[in-house]
Amino acid sequence: MGSTNVEIEQKVIADTPITNDEENANSSGISSPAEKELEEQTFDTGFSAWMQVLGSFFLFFNSWGVINTWGAYQTYYEQNLLASTSSSTIAWIGSLQSFLLMMIGVITGPLFDAGYFRGLICFANFMLPFGLMMTSISTKYWHLILAQGICVGLAAGCLFVPSVALLPQYFRRKRGLANGLAASGSSIGGVVYPIMFNQLQKKVGFPWATRALGFLCFGTILISLSIMRIRFAPKEKRKLYQFSAFKDPAYCLFTAAMFLGFLGFYNFLFYVQSYAIDTGVVDHNLGFYLVSMLNAASTFGRIGPNFLADHLGPLNMLTPAVTITSILAFAWIGVHTVAGLIILAVLYGFFSGGFVSLPPVVMASMTPDVRDLGTRLGMVFAATSLGVLIGTPIGGAILADTNRYLGVQLFTACCLIASACLMATLRFVRSGPRLMYKA
Repeated sequence: MGSTNVEIEQKVIADTPITNDEENANSSGISSPAEKELEEQTFDTGFSAWMQVLGSFFLFFNSWGVINTWGAYQTYYEQNLLASTSSSTIAWIGSLQSFLLMMIGVITGPLFDAGYFRGLICFANFMLPFGLMMTSISTKYWHLILAQGICVGLAAGCLFVPSVALLPQYFRRKRGLANGLAASGSSIGGVVYPIMFNQLQKKVGFPWATRALGFLCFGTILISLSIMRIRFAPKEKRKLYQFSAFKDPAYCLFTAAMFLGFLGFYNFLFYVQSYAIDTGVVDHNLGFYLVSMLNAASTFGRIGPNFLADHLGPLNMLTPAVTITSILAFAWIGVHTVAGLIILAVLYGFFSGGFVSLPPVVMASMTPDVRDLGTRLGMVFAATSLGVLIGTPIGGAILADTNRYLGVQLFTACCLIASACLMATLRFVRSGPRLMYKA
């Protein structure tokens, strides 16, 4: 259907008389009014466009969705397979996954722009199940670093960039909504995969529970591969870097805010479960479902703020999202009841959903030339990946050194509140004191 529409558009454009203004526009690389009108008519609507959202949903489901499952594996390793290994050391496996997911975007971005979309998905559809299968037979720490840390991380990185980069080819006015619906796949994956792993490892053991996850990944990625299509062939290759972007104060503020935010963000997801169990607030069964509750709430937190971002401005939604997330991280210190932890997990999941899903939309609104979006976004992801890589091991080291969760809680909250302050500063730099400015 998508290819037919493009052929019709090209025929209509070919049959349309070109005025002098249009000819000048074409010669300078600018779309003519006729082309712009046709483009506007074919964006934000149509069966083919919304099928891309479905395909992107499953890419998120198998990238961030699998990464968000790490909390269940961390707890299992601490209590069983790697019981003699410290929490900080174990956390490096999960951090390596997240780090590679973002860092590899510097490479997969240019590959996507060069037209290798299907190649990236096919590679991931082999590497992700392979990594999980190797994890299922791993018995030592270095086995897990190679299989779950590197293989799964690389595969997730190959899925993440296409899930973000393809939708702008089909959506403009509804870009935020489309991105939010697709990004909800990571939250739903973060609910389905941990519950699936927990239930199966009790019934059939760790190896087959992990293999079952690999089979589900393989099948759902095939859905994306069968329905997703690149709409516009790339006209030029994207650069790996653009250091001139750092001359823009707004870009620097955004990059620093993302680094600090993700430096602390995942500590809550990694350690709230063990906190609830170790402090005796909840038993093991209910403690496990805290992360699933958080990811379920995050589903709505990704869709709602992204929908409002189309009308109020993405930065106007991102700044409150990270601010409230930081407040909830501070509130974690004083929560010592079952009901309080459940409410905290749900609220943290909802508001952090916007913090995780809105940055690509914000970056799109801040980039003067959309052709530079991929490069600038890739550099932001690279900086963010460093925060993700070292954040949870730092939290684990604090926990191991003090044998208390207070240090982890303060580290998480302080990183997030610093990120919120930088986001607020960025908002002021872009719009000044105007409260109603759509930033």
